[in-house]
Parts: sequence; C-alpha cells; structure tokens
Amino acid sequence: MSQWIYTPEQVRELDRIVIEEQGVPGYELMRRAGQVAFNAAREVFPAARRWQVFCGSGNNAGDGYVIAQLALDAGLQVQLIALADPEQLQGDAAAAYQGYAAAGGEVETFDAALSTAATADLCVDALLGTGLQRAVEGAYADAVRVINESGLPVLAVDVPSGLNGASGAIMGSAVRADVTATFVGLKQGLYLGAGPDHCGRVIYSDLGMAPVAPERVAPQLQCADISLLQQVMPPRDRGGHKGRYGHVLVIGGNHGMGGSVRLTGEAALRAGAGLVSVATRPDNVAAVVSGRPELMCHGVDGIDSAAELDELLARATVIALGPGIGGDDWARELFARAISTRLPLVVDADALNLLAAAPVKRDNWVLTPHPGEAGRLLGIDSGAVQADRLHALGALESHYGGVVVLKGAGTLITG
Repeated sequence: MSQWIYTPEQVRELDRIVIEEQGVPGYELMRRAGQVAFNAAREVFPAARRWQVFCGSGNNAGDGYVIAQLALDAGLQVQLIALADPEQLQGDAAAAYQGYAAAGGEVETFDAALSTAATADLCVDALLGTGLQRAVEGAYADAVRVINESGLPVLAVDVPSGLNGASGAIMGSAVRADVTATFVGLKQGLYLGAGPDHCGRVIYSDLGMAPVAPERVAPQLQCADISLLQQVMPPRDRGGHKGRYGHVLVIGGNHGMGGSVRLTGEAALRAGAGLVSVATRPDNVAAVVSGRPELMCHGVDGIDSAAELDELLARATVIALGPGIGGDDWARELFARAISTRLPLVVDADALNLLAAAPVKRDNWVLTPHPGEAGRLLGIDSGAVQADRLHALGALESHYGGVVVLKGAGTLITG
C-alpha cells in the first residue's frame, strides 16, 4: 500500500489529532515510539549487547530514554550519554527520563563519556528531532562527529540528527544512520536531498493511530510503490497484439551516440510498447538493428532531416526525444519538428538542453531532468536544485507544464 509523506509540521499536526481527538496521551505515544525503535534495533542488530544511547533535550531525547529503559529491562548494557541535563527536561520527555532512572539507569555527560574507554556494539541517535531549524553546533556537532567516526552501527530515532526533516538538507553536520525508526508519518527529509544517504533503512510505524484523512493534513508527496503502479498499469488483455499497445518513436543518437537510442528503444519494448521505431544518424542503424532486431531503425540525415522524420511521426503515438541527440543543427532541426507536433513526448538528455535554450510550455509531455539539466532549465546551478528539490520540481512544472520527473536519490514526479 502506497504511503503519504509529510513535512515535520504536518506530522506535528497528526500528533495533535492523535492526542487531542483520538485520546491517546502524549507519553503513551512516546512509549510506543520507543518500543518500535527498540524492536527495530533488536531485529536488525540482534548480536548487539552493549548500547550507547545519545540523548538531547526534547521529545526525541524522551524517545531515547524510553529505548534505554527497554534495553535495561532486556538485560542489555546501556551507556546513556546526555548532552542536556535530564533534570531540566519537561513534559513527556521528563517522564521518560524518570522511568529510565527508576529502572536503575545511569546518565553520563558527553564530556565524561569522551574520557572513558567504554565500548559498545550499537549507537542510538536520539539527539535532535524534526524541529531543528539551524545548523548543528557546539557539543551537538561534536556528538554527531563522534557517532559518525565510531564505526558502530547506528539507529536514528525519527530522523538522523542534523538532517532537515522537510528538505533533507544537512544542517551543518548530520548523523549517518544504518537504520532510522520513524513514527506517525513518513517525513519528507528521509527521501529528499541527503536523506537517503543518511537514514539507511527506514522502519515506519503509525503507532496504532486511527487513520487520518489525507485532505485534513494535505501531504504533498506520496511514495510510489508496486500497489500504486498497479493502479496505472492494469493487466494486459491476453488476446491483445502489438498494434494495440502503442508505437514509440525514439529520436536521437547523433554521431558516436547510437547506443543511447538502442538503450531507449529496448527500454520502451521492455516497458510494454507494442512497436518501437528509431530515428537516428544513418551510421548508427546497423549497430542498433544488429543488437536489437525488434527495433525498426531509420537513418535520418541531410538538410531535409525534418521532412524525412514526418513519415515516422505520422505512424507514431508517442515520442521519446533526446537521448544522444547532441546540440548541432541536425539535433535542433529534429527537436523543433518533434515538439511542433501534438503527439505526447518524453523529453530527456540533450533535448532538455535544447529546451532550456528555447523554452516552451505544453501539457502533454514528460520532462525527465537530472539535477544538472533541471538547473539549466531553471537558470540556476545544480546545487540550488539539490538544496530544495521539491521547490525545483514545482518551478519546472510551472515553467514548462506537463509532468516532471526530477531524477536523483528520491526521484520526484509531479501530478
């Protein structure tokens, strides 16, 4: 079942709904979160008997104290390292600390822990949660460095400390976790920006909350899994034939780049296209056909390239435009002819650079830029795209229309 992905603010609203409307006390939610994280650690790292638990000052720390108490109850050795005075904790986090202390748990300060020779098999990161709004600094930055340099497997609670829960940006420095146990709602930052590199395997629990209608919180993202794909790719009619499943025309493959159209044509066949034609430089035809004879390959060259293309366009139902097309006069002529039709298009690779040089907007195409191409389409550098991929996605859709697929770790698709 596909899942919605939320901003940290939306998850806090879900928390409020669960506590105020569904009647689940906040401390009970914290206990459930701690149990989920503890179970995840035991499942993924069953041999770990000595745990280091790093706790900060908020509810993320409260989760950490719950985890530490559960570890003590299970007979594990726990070294709890506090970067904030636990006696100053408030609300549910204070209750979690008191439960840990009542179970016989001890607390070390970060400075004291650095001076000891304690060994561990697992590190639990409960330093900073999703409320982080500024760069990690001071002792917290030192703790992040110690965790990352420890060589231990790391379980992060909710989000890795230092990772922006909305954008996936690194706020100065961030923990690199092997597993992240996250609760109530999946956070955008786990899937955007640096999130996939820092969160490792994501283990999610809704903590037993009753479902909340998406329209109440209006998440922007949905995780595309097999169930979602099955909705848009229904089973084929077993009596169907190739003429019923579309005719893809692949346009591209300048001198020396025939492999690009061969790969694209083969991908179209594997994705289920009934027929696939390729329009490319004549010197690529033999290599394409010999390697994949199912492709109908046509050499298109000379000053009348666009006219030569018209016969192929008349038979096509969709165009894949751009792989290896280059940026010379031949490329520009084919590009202009292809986008002058009303056929649906998938626009990729060099065709995106041609589009950036002569922008147009239409509703029946799919643009598939990587961050560098997205930057050129928007007139910004790729770093700015990566800093806020969701914003860049919206800007591309606004400027160019259609469906945009922003490639990268955590590929984003509009619509």
